[in-house]
Amino acid sequence: MPTLKEIVERSNTPIGRVFDLTIQLLIVLSLIAFSIETLPNLPQRWVRCLQIFEILTVAVFTAEYVVRLFVADHKLTFATSFFGVVDLLAILPFYLSFGIDLRSIRAFRLLRLFRMFKLARYNQAIQRFHRAFLIAREELLLFLFVTIILLYLAAIGIYHFEHDAQPDVFASVFHSLWWAVVTLTTVGYGDVYPITIGGRIFTFFILLIGLGVVSVPAGLVASALSTAREMETE
Repeated sequence: MPTLKEIVERSNTPIGRVFDLTIQLLIVLSLIAFSIETLPNLPQRWVRCLQIFEILTVAVFTAEYVVRLFVADHKLTFATSFFGVVDLLAILPFYLSFGIDLRSIRAFRLLRLFRMFKLARYNQAIQRFHRAFLIAREELLLFLFVTIILLYLAAIGIYHFEHDAQPDVFASVFHSLWWAVVTLTTVGYGDVYPITIGGRIFTFFILLIGLGVVSVPAGLVASALSTAREMETE
């Protein structure tokens, strides 16, 4: 007879695999239900069905959280871990709604989307990505810091070249930050663009730098994923 710990923590057993698949299915269905709730003019019977499904789903997720906390070797460590926090945030909005007017805390409803992150617990590829992030986190944080500096410098540069020609669009460095973001990320919506020769030449160099802004994190993550896979095989 398998114990609770074996059921919730070991997916290599038949009953553990069934448990994992059941929770994954409930997560996906709850996210679909969340999307359906946003449909306008939803029939009242659908609303009631979605409410009942939400209650059942929260009951299962609550039971899962309590069981995982109960069987954890170090309960405080589990409660403060990434997955422990995600499990709690996945059910928190439901209990916050009791006795509280949700119209005043509507943002808390978005916490239900944390159920999506629960899928990471049951997917080996996503767990590998998490390990890769831990491996490369210092490099990624350093690159993020450099990117923020580049964004600021790009905003200052385009402000210098375009402010006189387009005082409404590039009214300040803060207004110019939007252009810096869409240019450095190579998105280029086209809603804000330079019209002066100096601004266009400056934009050319910023676009070249933007290619690195996109490619460098991808290379760091790819290298870390390779390292994480090697760690798994060992």
